[in-house]
Order: sequence, then C-alpha cells, then structure tokens
Amino acid sequence: MVKLINFKWQQLILSLGCLLLIIACQSLYPTTDPDAKPLKVATDPTFVPFEFQTADGKLEGFDIDLMNALASPAAGLTLSLSKGIAKVAGFAVQFESLPFDGTISTLQAKRVDAAISGITITAERLKTIAFSRPYFKAGLAIAVREDNQNIQDFNSLKGKKIAVQIGSTGADFAKTIPNAKISTFNSGPEFFQDLLNGNVDAVISDAFATLYAIKNGKLKGIRVVADFLTQEYYGIAMPKDSPHLDAINKGIATLLSNGTYKQIYQKWFKVEPPQLPDS
Repeated sequence: MVKLINFKWQQLILSLGCLLLIIACQSLYPTTDPDAKPLKVATDPTFVPFEFQTADGKLEGFDIDLMNALASPAAGLTLSLSKGIAKVAGFAVQFESLPFDGTISTLQAKRVDAAISGITITAERLKTIAFSRPYFKAGLAIAVREDNQNIQDFNSLKGKKIAVQIGSTGADFAKTIPNAKISTFNSGPEFFQDLLNGNVDAVISDAFATLYAIKNGKLKGIRVVADFLTQEYYGIAMPKDSPHLDAINKGIATLLSNGTYKQIYQKWFKVEPPQLPDS
C-alpha cells in the first residue's frame, strides 16, 4: 500500500513538472502577443500559387504560408525554435498588396519592412535592396498555345511577339531576344489571356507558376516548351541594412531543418523540395 501511494505521488509530481514545462515554453514562445511589433510585408497577390487572393479576400499561397511560419510558432513550428525564429515570432505580420513593379522602390523608401512575392535574387537588385538567403529554386520558361509548333526554344523566339510581367526577370530576359516585340503586363492572368487570344506568340514567366496554372486547369490551351531558360532563386526582400535580415535568415534555416519547409513545399507542389544554397 505504501509503495502504491508513493507511486501515485511520483506520477502527480511528474505531471506537475510537465505542466510547468509547457507553461514555461508557452511563455518563451507565445503563439499570440498583443504587444507584437507589426512587420509590414508587401506582396503582389496575382502570382499563383505563391500568393493570391481567395473569393473572400483571404491571402493564400506558398509565400504566404512561408512568411506566416517564419512569423509565428502557431503556424506549424515546434517549440524547439532557434533564437532567430524567436526574434521573428515577436512580430505580427501585416501583408500589404502592392503591384510587383513597385516593390523595389517601396523597399528603398522603407515604406514596408519586407516583401515576398517570388522576387528573384539578382546582382542588379542587390545594389539597392537586401535579400534573405534563398528560399525557393525557380526558373523562367516559355509558354505558347498548344497548337504552336514553331517555337521550340530560345532561338526560335527571334522576332516573335513576347509577353512579360513588368519589373520581372522575364522582362529582363526578353530584352536579350533579337528583334523581339515585347508587350508588358501587370499580372500573369493578363498576359496569358493575351496569349490565348493570339495577340502574342509566347510568354516568358516563372516556370512553376505557369506549370501550376496549367495543371490546375486555369490555362487550357497553353503548354510549356523546352527546358527552363534560367536557374533562379527567390529571396525575401528587405531594405538595405534591415534589422530583420539576420533573424529571417536563421528562421528560414530552421524551417528547412525541422521539416516545416518540406511540408509547405509538398502542400503546393506535391513533390520533394530541391536542395537550396545557404547564400
């Protein structure tokens, strides 16, 4: 009987200890913080599946899930968070819709704290803004109408009518095509519609966004040709000398190591994520 009583006391003490540990973890990594400093994050919600707006106005997409995971332990992270994540978790993310071509100037003016919108890290952009470590491996692709057999690769784009998004790396790449007639658009849905209408011969855009749209039935009559034209990496953009850069980099590293990044990637693309460089 004495042994049984002692055993029950041990169980009670152990349970109390676990409860205190949970309370301590919750105080260290709160899921909600009424005093959290707002982190203004710009995004262009026209870039499916990275960021888009649902019928009820809710923001969804790969980039949105990633940013929310960086900002809050409640977004799928374990309690074994790094110090970097803990710093980011002290913010309450406030997304602001912004046309893609206005992103760089808005960051330069420091009207937002960061931007996530499938923004390719380039040497030219690094002259005026800062980037996190790469969080996505991407590339440009050529999209044409299904009945077009004349365009097979980069060389066959010479002299053709090409549609691109304003301010994108696709727009920069199109300038290297000899005698190309370039049409610029604010968003993907616009230039893909122009392609379907026969007003342009091809679109140069992000390969993953194009393939996703075709696969999900939103781009009937369009196909991607040849291999990717480029190999690119997306990063979270910030103003130069941003105080959030180190914390966000550590946060991305933690998402990669604890499996959260893989879960988000597979949710949107149904495949294993590729290896990403540290910088």
